[in-house]
Amino acid sequence: MHSKALAPEYQGALTKMSVNSSLTDVLAEGLRHLREAELTGSQQEVARCGLAVAEAHRRLGDVEEADRAWKASYRAARSAGDQGAMAWALWSGGTLARQRGELRLAFRLLELAADMGERGGDIVARGYSLAGLAETGRIQGDYRTVAALHEQLLAEARARGEARHTVWALEGIAQIHRNTGSLDSALAMFEEAAELAGAADDRRGRAWALRGMADIISLRDDPERALALLSEAELTCREMKLSSALAYNHKMRANVLFRARRYEEARRVYAQALDEFRAMTEPRGEALARLGLVKSLARLGRAPDETVADLTELRRTLDRIGLLNAREMVDKAFAELGVAPADDADEKSGRR
Repeated sequence: MHSKALAPEYQGALTKMSVNSSLTDVLAEGLRHLREAELTGSQQEVARCGLAVAEAHRRLGDVEEADRAWKASYRAARSAGDQGAMAWALWSGGTLARQRGELRLAFRLLELAADMGERGGDIVARGYSLAGLAETGRIQGDYRTVAALHEQLLAEARARGEARHTVWALEGIAQIHRNTGSLDSALAMFEEAAELAGAADDRRGRAWALRGMADIISLRDDPERALALLSEAELTCREMKLSSALAYNHKMRANVLFRARRYEEARRVYAQALDEFRAMTEPRGEALARLGLVKSLARLGRAPDETVADLTELRRTLDRIGLLNAREMVDKAFAELGVAPADDADEKSGRR
């Protein structure tokens, strides 16, 4: 039996904020209570309110403000000797680092957060930090390493009846199954996550689950149903001001259009998503949207040498970030579009 979804990152005076609260509302309340805590001199409350401020900024795409906020929250927590609050601040910083494509820093901060949560007796902070490590590894493409951790966290979340965390774990495992070709099990898990999120009133979790369902349904050649699911999810993203989720929703919409050979529509939506990712400094999303845009332009008749140049640059970018799965997607794009990487072309022509 699962309870209603809660938002444990909203702490102190913000405990009553709903998981479905608009991020602009969370930010306004967080800043108000943060100022009050600073006036009273309670470093513990400064840390707790500062965490909500950091998370609202991060999810709204205000990465510089988010960076300042989580660090200030950590300093206040350390001053108060509150290891649980320190763990949550480190979790926020690690999640932000992953969002910015700084995967090594993300791993380091999230490992520190998990250790601090365990030492401070905050099992939720520890669980969220381990989940962050699992997600970072999954995004990197290191499925073998993190699959077992995903399963462990799913079992723990089910045992405690934590709906939101159960939804997250189901979606993560589903994504691994999708990326490794097990589409039936992936779809079943996304559907379970969507149903559970709906029952627990976790609108954000449901929006992400619908996006996963749309992906697989479009792979099975039902673009209209996929687009309808994405439209439903988009309403939630807009109402809750989920900037990152909205950008990923748009990128998936472009993917669906591309698979349906609606290349001009796909080009426009990829370009929209690219602008959204750039605005929030999210290099992983930016790279994936760029890849889709390059492929759409190629299908619309763009010169092959320009396609090769863009794909080659993208491959270097993804190597630098360390996104193994996305790098494989670029390699597949060369073959799909019938062009050779620049270094291969040079070898065939005898150039060095």
